[in-house]
Amino acid sequence: MDLVAFFLTQHAAVHARDVGGRPSLVERVFALDDDQMRVRPGHGLNSLVWLLWHMARTEDAAVNLVVAARDQVLDDEWMRRMNVPWRIIGTGMTDDEVGEMTARADVAAIRAYRSAVGRRTREVVAALRIEAWDEVIGVEDIRRGAAVGAFRDWVEGTSYPWLGWTRAEQLASSALRHNAAHIGEAVTIRSLAGLGLGV
Repeated sequence: MDLVAFFLTQHAAVHARDVGGRPSLVERVFALDDDQMRVRPGHGLNSLVWLLWHMARTEDAAVNLVVAARDQVLDDEWMRRMNVPWRIIGTGMTDDEVGEMTARADVAAIRAYRSAVGRRTREVVAALRIEAWDEVIGVEDIRRGAAVGAFRDWVEGTSYPWLGWTRAEQLASSALRHNAAHIGEAVTIRSLAGLGLGV
C-alpha cells in the first residue's frame, strides 16, 4: 500500500460513509438528534455539534490553507447555512462562545460542511505531488490561514503551531489524529450525557 492509499484508508475511518465510502464509528458517535447534539453535560465541556464543527474547521484550514495553499471550503454561504458567524477553527473559544455556537448552529449544515471538507481533503491528498509530502511548513503557510481569520491569537512574532512540520505531518495531525482525538472526546461526552453507544 502506498502513502496516499494508506492516508485515505485512515481518513475514511474518521469520517462518515459519504466521505470515505465505508461505515465508520463516526456515524454511530454522531447519530443523534439535534437536541442531543447540543448537550453539554458539564461546565466547560464541549457539545457534540461544537466538536463536529471544530473538527471540520481545523481540517479545512490546515489542509487547504496551510498544506495546499488553496481556498478553504468555508465561505460566506457555508457560514450562513451553518448559522455560525466565526471563521476561526475554534481553538481558544471561551465557554460562552462554545455555548452560543452550540445553541445557534444548524446541525444538518454542520454535518454537510464536515463531509464537504472531508471530500476536499481526499482531493488534495490525491493530487499532492509526492515531493510535497516532505516540504516543511513555513511562516507564509500559517499566514494564509491567519489572513482569512482562521486562527485566533496567532500573531506575528509568536511561535506558530505547526511551524517546521512537514506537509505530511500536518496532514496526519489535522486530518487524522486531531479528528480521532475529538471522536474519543465525543464518546466521553455521550457517556457523561447518558447517551452511551451500547458497546
